[in-house]
Amino acid sequence: MKRVLFVCTGNICRSPTAEGVFRHMILEAGLSDAIESASAGTHGYHIGDPPDPRTVAAAKRRGFDLSAQRARKVKVEDFHTYDLILAMDRDHFAHLESLRPNAARAEVKLFLEYHPERKHKDVPDPYYGGPDGFEDVLDMIEQATKNLLGQVAAGLKKR
Repeated sequence: MKRVLFVCTGNICRSPTAEGVFRHMILEAGLSDAIESASAGTHGYHIGDPPDPRTVAAAKRRGFDLSAQRARKVKVEDFHTYDLILAMDRDHFAHLESLRPNAARAEVKLFLEYHPERKHKDVPDPYYGGPDGFEDVLDMIEQATKNLLGQVAAGLKKR
C-alpha cells in the first residue's frame, strides 16, 4: 500500500481538493487496493469542519465529491504512516520539515513538483478570492494529480 498525504493551511481548500481528485483518479484506475490518500492542515483552525463550500461546489462541477471529508491537523505520526507528504506551498513545506522526525518514513515534497508545466512552486490559496481562484486551483491540481498517479502507479509495478 502506498500512502499519500496532501497538506495546506487549514485543510478546507487546497489539500481536500487534491485528496478528492486523487481518490477519484485512484478509483478510476482500479488502484484503490494499492494507493491510499488523505489530507491535513498545518494549523488546527478548522478541525472537524467540511471543506469550504466554494471548494466543494467547484469540485462537484467537475465530478469530484468532497462532502465526506473533514479537516484535521497534521500529526507527527503522519511522517511514519504516509510514504509521501505533499505540501501545497513553500510555507507548508517549511512547516512540515520543522515537524519531521529524524526517523521519518515519509518523503516531503511540494505538490506542484508533479505539474508538467510547473510555472509556480505554490498552489495559490483561493480562500480570500473569488470563484475563479477555485477553478484555477482545480486546474493545477487535476494536472499535477495525473502525473502523481502515473508516478505512484509506476512505482507499484517495480515492487
